[in-house]
Amino acid sequence: MPSHLLPVEYPTIPAQSGGAHDVQPARPAVEPMPFAGLRLVHAALRRDLARLPNALRLLQPGDTAGAEALQRHWDFLTAMLTCHHEQQDSRLWPLLRRFAPELRLLLNWLESDHHNLDHSFTRVTTLVRIATRDPASSWPVAYAVEELAARLETHLRIEERQLLPRMSGVFPNGSRIGTLPELLDLLRLADGPGTADALVWLLEGVDDRQIDRLLADCDDLTARQWPHWRDTYARVSSQLWGCANS
Repeated sequence: MPSHLLPVEYPTIPAQSGGAHDVQPARPAVEPMPFAGLRLVHAALRRDLARLPNALRLLQPGDTAGAEALQRHWDFLTAMLTCHHEQQDSRLWPLLRRFAPELRLLLNWLESDHHNLDHSFTRVTTLVRIATRDPASSWPVAYAVEELAARLETHLRIEERQLLPRMSGVFPNGSRIGTLPELLDLLRLADGPGTADALVWLLEGVDDRQIDRLLADCDDLTARQWPHWRDTYARVSSQLWGCANS
């Protein structure tokens, strides 16, 4: 199912014929949502942590290719999470502490919880590595991933419900803070996951109109290369998640 990260407005326009009270809905217009980059990371983490347990349970002995693909994807997911946390702790939180000092206690808790989550992901990474080498152990590892997903969900909800609304009052409209272009730039600077891998991971399942709106904010090279990146990833994604989604 597409994930509707951006609000869709339905303005009306007068009908071409008929009385003054006749109106027709115009074509839906997708409007930008503040901090779409942050929201995309959250949505992608939720999506993958929801389907990884089933993929682990379906892993068969002797399926070396499937196990290696699953391990690579887990490593990519954890790399994205690590970059996300580092960017928040080193860039976003300091700005908020300066311009919204009333948020300091919440930011301190979020930063501390980042460290706790990173430790939890490190532990589960060890378990996933065991499961991909020995599928007989995959069921308890799948439960560990589900517990980790629930733990992360609490953190994400606090950010989304308590922090993001306050951030709207700190950063003006048009700010790059928390946007998709800023996220991709920070990944490049941090030598993190590549732009192609990160972008297709972030936009998987997003409505096409929303994708067009998001890409309109990115640089021209990224927008031009997007169709190739999307089609390449679609084949890899189908191989990785096909059985798990059936």
